[in-house]
Amino acid sequence: MQALIGVIYHFFGGFASGSFYIPYKKVKGWAWESYWIIGGLFSWLIVPPIAAYLTIPGFADIIREASGTVLFYTFLFGVLWGIGGLTYGLGVRYLGVALGSSIILGLCSVFGALIPSIFYEFYPSEGKDSISMILGSTWGQLVLLGLFICIVGIVVCGVAGGMKDKDLGHAEKDASNTEFKVGLGLFVAIVSGILSACFAFGIDAGKDMANQANEAWKAMNPGQGEFLYQNNVTYIIIMWGGLLTNFIWCMILNARNKTFGDYTNSSTPLLKNYIFSAIAGTTWFLQFFFYGMGESRLGNGASSWILHMAFIILVANLWGLILKEWKGVRTKTLGTVIIGIIIILISILIVGYGNSIK
Repeated sequence: MQALIGVIYHFFGGFASGSFYIPYKKVKGWAWESYWIIGGLFSWLIVPPIAAYLTIPGFADIIREASGTVLFYTFLFGVLWGIGGLTYGLGVRYLGVALGSSIILGLCSVFGALIPSIFYEFYPSEGKDSISMILGSTWGQLVLLGLFICIVGIVVCGVAGGMKDKDLGHAEKDASNTEFKVGLGLFVAIVSGILSACFAFGIDAGKDMANQANEAWKAMNPGQGEFLYQNNVTYIIIMWGGLLTNFIWCMILNARNKTFGDYTNSSTPLLKNYIFSAIAGTTWFLQFFFYGMGESRLGNGASSWILHMAFIILVANLWGLILKEWKGVRTKTLGTVIIGIIIILISILIVGYGNSIK
């Protein structure tokens, strides 16, 4: 029953992540950097402490009493992960919701599983799997097989993206994504996939804060198991790191593109733009809110991460169909991207099964 509840929580998180970009499409007359940072203020600055306030009594004291080392590394990994989040937004911008999310999240699955295990090979930590442990076990070999298949699926999706670019031509615009650029999109997708793995390190770095919240809750609720919201206090510091990265880059773009006027431009639907950006940012954060809940029921590790990725890919591609992002392409092109997505989902199931027999 606990596992089923965990799966449901991960579905909610996946739905939030796969859907967050949709409200941005309702923003009119603003440059990408303008609506991205307004949404980001809700994602990284406003909503996380509200979530912690509602779920963790005394969360501010936990942060205040944390060691400088814990806060520094949690923040640092948040900065690196923030670059991954920034390039995620660019990847969706240049590849579309369906293709961009599939490729980026497939890469997140790969790097999110491999990078931590390589790190723990050189810096062992209790309860953490090193790359040698993965290579020397049946479950680990299944995980690696799944990751290899995932790469194949990503390549197929990349080929489909090139086919789409050719089908649409330079004069024809995609009705749902006028900035489709497969080369640039694939590059930022790779960067996003690599750096997004730093989120897991941020959670590990701030584990002392989560443990303190967990122990305090257990003391007040004996015999109730693990605290469902323990990671909400850690998220605050990670999100600060993400905010710093994205804020600097968006301000640079505002200056370069002369778009600072977006925030007060009365010729645009200002109130609606702020509301839709706020909805997008809040929805984006909810993926972590529900991810933490699902993780507390299924356990920390690749299984939760992979399941979360699978739901995001499914939801993002449903939105891609609804928004007609592949309208105007040949049947062969559409079939190719569907095959690529199916391959990625199969790889995720294999990785998940490998972890389940661990």
